Amino acid sequence: MATTVTASSSVPSMRAERIGDGIVAFLPAGMQRYPTSLALVKTPTQGGSIASSWSLRPRFGSDGTGTHVTLVVPENTDLYGTGEVTGPLRRNGSAITLWNTDNFEYQLDGGRQLYQSHPWVLGVRADGTAFGVLFDSTWRAALKTGNTIEFDSSGPPMPVIVIDRLSPQLVLQGLAELTGKMPLPPRWALGYQQSRWSYTPDKRVLEIADEFRKRRIPADVIWMDIDYMDGFRVFTFDPKGFPDPEKLNRDLHARGFHSVWMIDPGVKFDPGYAIYDSGTARDVWVKDAYGKDYHGEVWPGLVSYPDFTRPQTRQWWSALYANYMAEGIDGVWNDMNEPSVFKVPSMSMPDDNWHRGGGDLAPGPHLQYHNVYGMLMTRATRDGIQAANPDKRPFVLTRANFIGGQRYAATWTGDNTSTWTDLKTSIPMSINLGLSGQPFSGADIGGFSGETTPDLWANWIAIGAFYPFSRAHTTKASQQKEPWAFGPMVENTARIAIERRYRLLPYLYTLFHRASVDGTPVMQPVFFADPRDLRLRSEQEAFLLGGDLLVVPAWAKKPALPQGIWRTISLVDHDREDAHQATLKLRGGAIVPLGRVVQNSTEESLDPLTLLVSLDSKGQARGELYEDAGDGYGYRKGDYRLTTYVAERKKDQVVLRIAETRGNRTHHQRDIVVQVVTNDGVYIGKGDEKHVVVNLRSSH
Repeated sequence: MATTVTASSSVPSMRAERIGDGIVAFLPAGMQRYPTSLALVKTPTQGGSIASSWSLRPRFGSDGTGTHVTLVVPENTDLYGTGEVTGPLRRNGSAITLWNTDNFEYQLDGGRQLYQSHPWVLGVRADGTAFGVLFDSTWRAALKTGNTIEFDSSGPPMPVIVIDRLSPQLVLQGLAELTGKMPLPPRWALGYQQSRWSYTPDKRVLEIADEFRKRRIPADVIWMDIDYMDGFRVFTFDPKGFPDPEKLNRDLHARGFHSVWMIDPGVKFDPGYAIYDSGTARDVWVKDAYGKDYHGEVWPGLVSYPDFTRPQTRQWWSALYANYMAEGIDGVWNDMNEPSVFKVPSMSMPDDNWHRGGGDLAPGPHLQYHNVYGMLMTRATRDGIQAANPDKRPFVLTRANFIGGQRYAATWTGDNTSTWTDLKTSIPMSINLGLSGQPFSGADIGGFSGETTPDLWANWIAIGAFYPFSRAHTTKASQQKEPWAFGPMVENTARIAIERRYRLLPYLYTLFHRASVDGTPVMQPVFFADPRDLRLRSEQEAFLLGGDLLVVPAWAKKPALPQGIWRTISLVDHDREDAHQATLKLRGGAIVPLGRVVQNSTEESLDPLTLLVSLDSKGQARGELYEDAGDGYGYRKGDYRLTTYVAERKKDQVVLRIAETRGNRTHHQRDIVVQVVTNDGVYIGKGDEKHVVVNLRSSH
């Protein structure tokens, strides 16, 4: 049954329905059932009435032109989330605009309005318990946080979902239950990636690939920006610069690289161009207020925009990827999909453009569907890649997105600048994306726009190597920004940083597996180590990778670090001697799996498997390693191995053993190296996977 709750003088009542464990949906007066939602995986089902003690109750109001929702924030609560915006990690006292915008260099509105919209706030009370508030509306809105959370939407009344649980981690798991989990990506997508607008012609692409291999700098992916196209026409290739993309991809694969190629939504208005003619014949384009095909200007000149609210349009778009992926392309980059429109004050379509909808989506103005345009595009893109390569996991990167969009694509923080400000901003931005349901994100390493000094690039790669999505990218107007472009000293710093990432790939892949299962962020705020420690609530320089590894930038000034046992570790030779490298600390009680340094993620790196052990105050430690084929879907049928290792000190020895294994995947006999990190140094033992003894006296 539903509970009727008195709300405000402007809206006399609302319906409160329990839709999950500690999750309540509040429906404004007159809304009898939960409407179609693009944020949620499925329409919530009613689970009964809520307790009278439930204190987090929104108030709805309306002035006839939009909807206003207010929620009183419990005293001494710290607020986070709000998606992709600049500013501090702690979001108390912030005001942002939820309207996806092509915001070059974050210049517009000080970066408080960027490429994505996440109408979501995470609150952490003083005692460490937490709540989250989801305003389920796609319309343009303003979100303010202070003593109250205020959501002002230009659209009609919407449901508001409140999650209230014992910890912020459990709240985020509740968000993932509602909005979906990130699908497990292919393992190669976790490697280091190199991009530029643009590497052209194809000969230059291979030169970059060969430099990585010659210089022994690990890398997995090279990206193709828009200049590979024929006159910026999507799904085409420049006949001079990229005459044989299939051969280029074969050559990259032979060097151990994967490739990601850009596709924008704007289709050049060019009768005779096959993609335009095909779309016109199927009547797929967004209409203007008068029912005519809308034309805006982007890179190709005038373009038409697919209306992704229509199932027929999404099917048409998906089908375009069959021949495209047959060229050997591995991943797709959807850019400019806010959607961006040049030479107009709004920087996008008119609000009264018309989307015709279909299926569960009603017809409506662009004002209603603007914020989900990019998400609907990536949904169709992912479907198309999946259909073209059914035995591979799709990889899609998107610039524009909406809450729940992690179901379809990874993301990055857009057109940042080569400044210390944007380096430091990248950490709270990526953390808050994770706290808004998107685990797979990062910033352009080195900055997209502007000139980068060697010192800045060295500091950036030392941190960017630990972003969940680790890619260097820059505009064509700036200098070269490859790892070797700044001289031998910076090249060495980059090699060390990237080798550290590759040693950590088994741990990172295990974290991504966890994120795909329950929505736990990969990159986490330091306060996750102890949500009750108020000292940690504003820390935005240091961060966690998973729950066991603490990353402290070399430039961090007096960061607030969690109490307890955190031991400094070394992953590769000389990493603690290089002044630019971040300090890495391993939690007491943790076991972290490490691989060998390899040049790309398809090389065998787990023979030997290294287990890095840091005992807690009781002399114990525990950790996991997830393994599968690295691509494909065999893991869904049991072809995976999830191993839980435990270690225990017994007098002057540490004994490591397997506590549990899940899955049916087997592997050949491999050597195990156990490194026990203590306050006195590192003690090493070797053996088989089932039982390793480390002598704390003689194996230092």
